[in-house]
Amino acid sequence: MDINLNGKMILAGAALLLVFVGIVWKLLIRKRRSSDLFEDMEGHEFEYFCADILKQKGFVDVEVTRGSGDYGIDILAEKEGVTYAIQCKRYAAPVGVKAIQEAYAGRDYYDRMVGAVMTNQYFTAPAVEAAKKLKILLWDGGYIESMMEEH
Repeated sequence: MDINLNGKMILAGAALLLVFVGIVWKLLIRKRRSSDLFEDMEGHEFEYFCADILKQKGFVDVEVTRGSGDYGIDILAEKEGVTYAIQCKRYAAPVGVKAIQEAYAGRDYYDRMVGAVMTNQYFTAPAVEAAKKLKILLWDGGYIESMMEEH
């Protein structure tokens, strides 16, 4: 190869590397920003935050339940004729099976069609398995971020 072609290949490789580094940097900043957002919220604040997101996503009759005696359900809502019972968890670690069980019981208690768990975190493998068996929707931190970005 001649020197001119080698130089072009080096420049193209460097440009690709810069694009890749830029994408990784942007993702790291976005992740840091969203975790900072949730870090300062208390549990009840997070419930109202989630309720606001749901309203922006077209849910209606969105109601945050009272703190105690709610049977594990924090938000009741409806969208396109489907009723939801939603458990909200603002945690510092992945969400486990207990939240799935609460959403399952609360869905039946409130006579709702769909049960869901909404969290700033992610779910443990046993929680994902339980959710599949009990037919509970899992909305993790990444999903919440995507909901936020759409508005």
